[in-house]
Amino acid sequence: MADRYYLKVTAGPNYEEQHPISVNSEENTRITSDKLTANLTVRIQNFRGLDAHGKPSEDKTSPYFSKTPHEKDLYSIQFTFTLKEDVNGHDLVFGNDFDHPIRDKLPPGFQQAFNIAKYWIDPGLYGDPQADLPYLYSPLLSSMNVLRVGPKDDREQEKIEEVRANAAEVQILSEGGDADGEEYRTANKIPHDMAARKKYFLTEQHLKDVTIEAGREYSNDFFNPYLDFNDFALRLPGFSVIPGITIPIISYWDGQPLRYVMKNRKTDEPLMVLVFSLVPKEQIEKDGKAVEETKVEAPSQGGDDDVD
Repeated sequence: MADRYYLKVTAGPNYEEQHPISVNSEENTRITSDKLTANLTVRIQNFRGLDAHGKPSEDKTSPYFSKTPHEKDLYSIQFTFTLKEDVNGHDLVFGNDFDHPIRDKLPPGFQQAFNIAKYWIDPGLYGDPQADLPYLYSPLLSSMNVLRVGPKDDREQEKIEEVRANAAEVQILSEGGDADGEEYRTANKIPHDMAARKKYFLTEQHLKDVTIEAGREYSNDFFNPYLDFNDFALRLPGFSVIPGITIPIISYWDGQPLRYVMKNRKTDEPLMVLVFSLVPKEQIEKDGKAVEETKVEAPSQGGDDDVD
């Protein structure tokens, strides 16, 4: 069934304001709102989808996936954001949510897969996939594969952006800090090692002790070798005596898009929303292109391309 669809990716500052973006392009998509400014890059291995103009993309992959340590990864959601108001580290979360129930569409073995994901991939994962408005989130500080803290001074940020603009085509983000971002990590007792940082923030009090500061730049890369957008399948590793699991998501798809959301848990407000949806190939062949503006229903729960 997977070869009957194109993957379409849109992004915006909330659920309603969504605009198509180009996958595997190193030109960032810029997202602005009264909550934040963000720059987003999405990469997908063996991409079979639509570009920002709604036409089948020729960008099958990205050099990113030939660079260490990403040779086995299947996708990357890389983004840099600067908040306009302070948010407590416990309240800033990242994950998936849905507009409609999925409990009747969950495949056999889902609970086992969920347990593997929570144990092996993201121990900070929480949520309720059985709810009327399903959701699965994690604190951003513990869920990001890479976290790099940037400066708070606008002049320092401009210097770093200039260096990035003159750097190699593909930017591989590394754990650490720039300018006074290193001082910020030290002052907040944030480990400089990726694995140690993720483990440190599994403790709730450690999250609450950190403030994600307004005006400071935070760069993130979220990637893994488990979600295959080419075959629309979830491939989870085995551990101990439990074998790995492959779930053909397309076989259980109910038409809802897959949505990644960064939000403020305290206020239940979205800060950045990234949407992956499937468009039938026959629709593209008939219309010539996909609809360029995608309106996504907001759930009741709580150069650069500009998106605002």
